[in-house]
Amino acid sequence: MQRDDANPSADPAHYRALLRAPDAHYIDVIDQRALPHTLIRVKIADAGAAALAISQMWIRGAPLIGAVGAYGLALALDRDASDVALAKAHAALNATRPTAVNLRWALDRVLARVSALAPAERADAAWREADAIAAEDVAINHAIGRHGVVLLCDIARRRTGALRVMTHCNAGALATCGWGTATAPLFIAHAQGLPLQVWVSETRPRLQGASLTAWEMAQRGIPHTLFADSASGLLMRRGDVDVVIVGADRVAANGDVCNKIGTYDKALAARDNGVPFYVALPSPTIDWTLADGATIPIEARDADEVLSVTGRDDQGQTVRVAIAPHETAAVNYAFDVTPARLVDGLVTERGVAAATTNALAAMFPERQA
Repeated sequence: MQRDDANPSADPAHYRALLRAPDAHYIDVIDQRALPHTLIRVKIADAGAAALAISQMWIRGAPLIGAVGAYGLALALDRDASDVALAKAHAALNATRPTAVNLRWALDRVLARVSALAPAERADAAWREADAIAAEDVAINHAIGRHGVVLLCDIARRRTGALRVMTHCNAGALATCGWGTATAPLFIAHAQGLPLQVWVSETRPRLQGASLTAWEMAQRGIPHTLFADSASGLLMRRGDVDVVIVGADRVAANGDVCNKIGTYDKALAARDNGVPFYVALPSPTIDWTLADGATIPIEARDADEVLSVTGRDDQGQTVRVAIAPHETAAVNYAFDVTPARLVDGLVTERGVAAATTNALAAMFPERQA
């Protein structure tokens, strides 16, 4: 998958979270742990490296995880395309991150594509399917952006000055194969000349908002301001926020939204202060097997992510430092679930749906089977 400037849905940004040169049997990704201080690209040439990149968050974001997982399965089949190896690689990649449903969806899609083929044909078919998944993600996100811009313009017409949009975590191009989900409407609106002021939530403990979303906004020339996560309620109460738009890692069939920890807090504050709260998501993020969000698996990550922080010192060196007393206990839940009743709308590639079972089913009737 390469940049295609002739494609109207192609993301015009100079950076790509994921690249594959024609016929290359490896992928090239941005190691997001180094951002925002350094832009480092790494080559992933085997399934083990793909699994490590996902589990250790060299790459992150539900759509990007899915695409890298699909390529990881293709890499595995390059080495061994037997039934046993296929099942083993599928299971190993699927176990890397438990919450985002896109990973399982992408792996199952590649599995379905190659299972009936002779082993000698499987690897090439898997590469083609992974390429299709990546290309479709770009087109889907562009469509989300087109529908989201309509919402943003409608809100902007009711006020004067720049539209003030609050984000959470990073649901940008770095989390996808292009455009991002929650950021796609912002990027397209900015390109169309709609004045924006983006409130960027820092997103503790890994600071994806501070290190990734702020970086993306700067790369695209969009005015933005970083704020502490705990200030979101105050900003909304002050009347400084016109709309909140976030991404998602898994959405249940009834519209319950699982997203980066802290999303639920923002949804509560938005409802209390009359601020519209929207979730942007591609349809592969919907888990039709779950009636509601109560059983979505919530990933609990290493406590060290809470107890320490990475930054750049005065000498320009990237260092990791402790921020709590030695032997402090910490808990690190990576996601929370926002009830559908707090969501004003789900922005998908097919339009904006109410966060209800019936509305989602009507928008994606073919997925009900």
